Amino acid sequence: FAIKSVQGPNDYASMQEAIQRRYSRVVNEGGNLPQLIVVDGGKGQLSAAVEILRKMDLYGKMAIIGIAERLEEIYFPNDSIPLYLDKNSETLKLIQYLRDEAHRFGLAFHRKKRSKAQIGSELDKIKGIGPATAKKIINRFGEDSINVLRYEPEKLSNIRGITSKKAEEISVELNEKWE
Repeated sequence: FAIKSVQGPNDYASMQEAIQRRYSRVVNEGGNLPQLIVVDGGKGQLSAAVEILRKMDLYGKMAIIGIAERLEEIYFPNDSIPLYLDKNSETLKLIQYLRDEAHRFGLAFHRKKRSKAQIGSELDKIKGIGPATAKKIINRFGEDSINVLRYEPEKLSNIRGITSKKAEEISVELNEKWE
């Protein structure tokens, strides 16, 4: 999720927002709740997740655990003593895989978001491209936007509002800046 309501770094509030948005949607759409929620974090993150599930009246309708990364501790709600699984345990490996996959997905999401922001700031510098046009270009070409602008301006003229003449002007200006 792109966290929308939390200002600055706040793991607990971000965790609560993500859980609230995810499970509100599941409930509103009549979907099935999971049997288990695995929270990436220790006691604090787990407590934040439990708190929001209680507010949503969903606590107890599914199991929830937290996995703290450093020592691979498994936490359960209302229990301050973690469970330590054997480092070679298939159960621990599965939980680690779930956590690592969530990390991979989250990192890929944030990299893509940063890349779009960086491309957008580059597009903002080009005369003749306003915010609306920049958004259209990024939505159409994604991370490859700058290369399309530089080397394939004819593809730009397929975007509504950009003439072939305008596409060529943008390409020329961008190539002058990058040479």
